[in-house]
Amino acid sequence: MVSHLDKKNNPIMVNVGNKDITKRIAEAEGEIVFDKLTYKKIENLKSKKGSIKNIAIIAGIMGAKETSRIIPLCHNIPIDSVNVEITKNAKMNSLKVYAKVQTSSKTGVEMEALTAVTVSCLTIYDMCKYLNKSIKIKNIKLVSKKGGKSANFRV
Repeated sequence: MVSHLDKKNNPIMVNVGNKDITKRIAEAEGEIVFDKLTYKKIENLKSKKGSIKNIAIIAGIMGAKETSRIIPLCHNIPIDSVNVEITKNAKMNSLKVYAKVQTSSKTGVEMEALTAVTVSCLTIYDMCKYLNKSIKIKNIKLVSKKGGKSANFRV
């Protein structure tokens, strides 16, 4: 049975009312791949639109905070912290985006971490698309989850 469907297969928001409040942490990552020429043009992480890195970090934090507004059955939970990091990989002409989200709540923050990475990647694409529209967003995935009743997870 899918957790977000009732016995009649109607969508529901999972009841977390009886769960304990615990510290929960989720980490996610993704990658933005450019062709060599485009990467060289943005290697200093600046564009006509401003600092690619700083704007994408802020966008990721905002994305994590707004997750319940864009994922229909996701709980609106308090977020204790969001950390977004963007690192360069010159050998692969890519940027890696990493997000770590923490809460003290009754449900986890996997969706918030994945949303932070996704929104950061989309922001980078948006800021660089004027150079080349063949930029690829790849490998967005959950890499770690800690806390709560379910088993901890690490890739």
